[in-house]
Amino acid sequence: MKRIIAGLALASAATLITAGPAQAAPAAAKDPVAAVKKQFVAGKGVKFSERSTAIQGGRRDIITRRTGSYQFSNSGVAASDIVGKFNVKALGPAPAEDDEDAKAFKALSTPERTITVGKTSYMSGGFWSQVLPEGKTWLKVPNAPFSGLTGVYGQPLNLTEAATIKTLIKGAKAAKGGYAGKITVGELRRISPSFRGNLLLGTPSKKTAKVAISWKLTVDANGLPSRLVSTFSLAALGVGAPESAGLSVETLYSGWGSAVKITAPPADQVTDTPKTGTDDDTIPSLELPLSRIVK
Repeated sequence: MKRIIAGLALASAATLITAGPAQAAPAAAKDPVAAVKKQFVAGKGVKFSERSTAIQGGRRDIITRRTGSYQFSNSGVAASDIVGKFNVKALGPAPAEDDEDAKAFKALSTPERTITVGKTSYMSGGFWSQVLPEGKTWLKVPNAPFSGLTGVYGQPLNLTEAATIKTLIKGAKAAKGGYAGKITVGELRRISPSFRGNLLLGTPSKKTAKVAISWKLTVDANGLPSRLVSTFSLAALGVGAPESAGLSVETLYSGWGSAVKITAPPADQVTDTPKTGTDDDTIPSLELPLSRIVK
């Protein structure tokens, strides 16, 4: 199953041609590292909303939207619940019913939901509905903090991870409203479990590891993240792309310290085995989602 997810991510990413422009720089305030760590209280958490924008020349297309919440333990993230959806309007007309891509296109036009508890993720809806056997609504993937197919194109910088935000701020510059900086793919992969889990593409090449992710963070009066914008080349996903290719991802945080309770789906609705016939041969038909962004 890991090979299926990795192949799908590569196939989709290989043809997404985008470039994220720099956002206006925001000013330094209270230390967000200390502020976030204070939020690590069992049963508390934070909510977020997010959109990923593909840009080509003067054209901009929102390709995914995600909303979700993180539940904390006393040491960090204990669980997450995320809903994501592709913006199929950006993909052009739906394929004809007799087209081999029609089924995949329809699946990707519906929301996917991913619940992660500890290091185990559960996926439902969207593409996953095509690989689930009858009678099951959740696919279980152990040892991979994966946030769904839409998450591959989502925010690469997870500010709920103590090591991640600490590393970012350490190398950042003060800016109006917060901080700004850059981090390479290689460094981010070393410190961020969610970044490694979302890609599932293995160790990046030396060239990919050097790709920089630019980011700008706005914090509130308490030093807590309120808005994060990252821009990065498509090469960060480990595939070749023109120099102009990239993504712009905006994440808004709210409800820091609110009560959050996330549990795994009912066991009788879960399987860790895709339905018969689901293998790498399914990947070619799923190349279409993002390939249609570029006309």
